[in-house]
Amino acid sequence: MNIAKLLALVQKPARYLGNELNAVKKTWEQNLVKIAFCFPDLYEVGMSHLGLRILYETVNRRDDALLERVFAPAEDMEKLLREKGYFLFSLENKKPLGEFDLVGFTLQYELSYSNILNMLELGGLELFAEKRRGWPLVMAGGPGAFNPEPLADFIDFFVLGEGEEVLAEIIEVVKEAKVKGWERNDTLLALAQIPGIYVPKFYRVSYDEAGRLIEFMPLKKDLPVEFTKRISQGFLSGHSLPAPIVPYLDIVHNRAMVEIMRGCSRGCRFCQAGMIYRPVREKTPELVLAEAEKIMEKTGYEEISLASLSSGDYPYIREVAKKLLDKYQEAGVNVSLPSLRIDSFAVDLASELQRVRKATLTFAPEAGTQRMRDIINKGVTEEDLINTVTAAFKAGWQAIKLYFMIGLPYETDEDVAGIIHLAQKVADIGVKEGVSRGRLKVTVSVSNFVPKPHTPFQWLGIISAEEIKRRQGILEKLAKKDRRLSLKMHDYRTSLLEAALSRADRRIGRVIYRAHKLGAKFDGWQEYFNYELWQKAFLEEGFDLEAYARRSFSLDDRLPWEPFAGGISQRFLKKEYRDAMAGKNTADCREGKCTGCGVCPALEISPVLTGGRKVDEILT
Repeated sequence: MNIAKLLALVQKPARYLGNELNAVKKTWEQNLVKIAFCFPDLYEVGMSHLGLRILYETVNRRDDALLERVFAPAEDMEKLLREKGYFLFSLENKKPLGEFDLVGFTLQYELSYSNILNMLELGGLELFAEKRRGWPLVMAGGPGAFNPEPLADFIDFFVLGEGEEVLAEIIEVVKEAKVKGWERNDTLLALAQIPGIYVPKFYRVSYDEAGRLIEFMPLKKDLPVEFTKRISQGFLSGHSLPAPIVPYLDIVHNRAMVEIMRGCSRGCRFCQAGMIYRPVREKTPELVLAEAEKIMEKTGYEEISLASLSSGDYPYIREVAKKLLDKYQEAGVNVSLPSLRIDSFAVDLASELQRVRKATLTFAPEAGTQRMRDIINKGVTEEDLINTVTAAFKAGWQAIKLYFMIGLPYETDEDVAGIIHLAQKVADIGVKEGVSRGRLKVTVSVSNFVPKPHTPFQWLGIISAEEIKRRQGILEKLAKKDRRLSLKMHDYRTSLLEAALSRADRRIGRVIYRAHKLGAKFDGWQEYFNYELWQKAFLEEGFDLEAYARRSFSLDDRLPWEPFAGGISQRFLKKEYRDAMAGKNTADCREGKCTGCGVCPALEISPVLTGGRKVDEILT
């Protein structure tokens, strides 16, 4: 396979070179276990993924295994691969997927599922797991693995939770299987014994017409009927330090990423990540600074991102950020946070962080009225936002970005209109604090609420397409009257498909296959997304896309994804659902009493909190 000739014919050959600074190219023959890490999107998106960098380092530091990267090829490269009869290849050793022992996909976004099938096909592999023979085995992990059923026909086994330690256990099984010449089924059965691993072929599953789970039955002895997720034990000791690969072309998040903590306990009821990544584990500030130094020594990045789900909650965030800025500011290195709390502390912190470059401040009230914020357990008041943006404008900011959602449970037209009214109050404060009308900019970004598995709203369907468009119309009409506001709204059609796939059951696998055959790919990219194609795929397999996305369940129904809660208690989720209807808030368990989510006892773990707070007091 002459890759060099292909690279001369594509728009961005750097996507496929694989020889970036700090990339690892190991000797193929000297490693018994060979893994392809497949990210089902373009290089620029996949190389921004922190999980890829962590697992790349985790495997490649071993002397018996290698991990190489594979990304979804852009349209020009795919066309060439098909024309020349070449298979999709890895970046490092330019090996086709079929020569690996394990082909692993990360499931970050439901609209990338069609790309998974396309990549398997381009790699020369059978799409359906039951038709494959020998090696490789196809595995998948990431947040999408917490509802694996839509992809159960195509994936040999799923991994729930964090991958560092469980991947090592998988490698040991594969090593033994290769040395002893095990059959494919024997290898899968051995993998199924590892906690956190689900092998779909070993389970009989059935549903009723409404999609309620009737039967989830293991076909082999000693296999679990409920799965707990894996938690990395090495995260807090620095073993998860990501490999600092430096791309040759600009990527979505082109910066050094340093994890400061995992998990979030704020308990926003719409947020899947906040549920499935529990419990909170915070690194010591000494470790964060040491990891940042190691990464910066090996890269030329101009930005350090202190990464977590809620970085403003890290107790030493100001001290860590200040030390990093003091050390690297003269080199023009900026320090950033992926998320800011809505409070004056966040503004003070942002002011400190903007020594090098000043950026737009972004906050996420999520809803326009206090009633809705109580329903979703956001824990933020209008007064909090007003005080925060006042401090921001006083500190010299002239642009504010606000994130909201429409279509939340029990939302009224008054709640929708409240989004624009709240944004106007923010703009009024900017004028009051002396920002000129020509420079003042308040961006209102509005997405459509998509219910997700393992959240308190998992029983509810998305609102109809017509209702989304009607509520978007309310926002457009109000925003047009105020030129200080810039309104951006999400496409309702992608939200409907995301809702359908995120809460899908195993029957929808044939819909995904049908959509693939019709040409679906890169559905997360507006220029490629074809809603009518997906409607056709659903209809040809006996489903109505919108009706499927809108279906609701009762609290007594057994849900298709229920066995994969990873430790979250269904009783807790039901309580949170009822509290949402009552507009009742639930406190953050890090600051108050245990909320009874079930994760800590299920995983036999406690939160790891820095700053001198006592875990045993919090959990009583």
